[in-house]
Amino acid sequence: MRINRTAKIVAPLVIAGLLAPFAMPQNIGQLIKLLGVWEVTKRFGPQINDSLNKMVKRDEKAAKMTKVVPIISGGIGGRKAVGMVQVSGPLRYLDQVKAVAQLDQDLFGKEIKIRALIPIDQDTIAKDIKPVEQVGITGIVDLKL
Repeated sequence: MRINRTAKIVAPLVIAGLLAPFAMPQNIGQLIKLLGVWEVTKRFGPQINDSLNKMVKRDEKAAKMTKVVPIISGGIGGRKAVGMVQVSGPLRYLDQVKAVAQLDQDLFGKEIKIRALIPIDQDTIAKDIKPVEQVGITGIVDLKL
């Protein structure tokens, strides 16, 4: 049985609606954004990746060594956010990347910001983040909300 496109788009919203009663009212919007970005990345990641590769005029061989994954932000004194990022590296390592953890910390009030972008093989930020070796960040997709 084939699921139509509408059902695929509506499903994440239904899931968010079902989870909403269990979330604090101020977190519902964040939950919807998180699920939405995750779904958009899964569905349109290859097209976004192609657009980034065309924008920087990356050759076909190098373009096969990139992909777009969600970026999860967090950190001490930093803002929590979600978005998309293009990663690049050898295919055997690139295939391990599920997301990018963006950790940031403000120093001296907000005079200095330290930000680390870490390709990870999990879809959440855990205490023991281990980067996927030989994979780097080559593009960031900002979402205007």
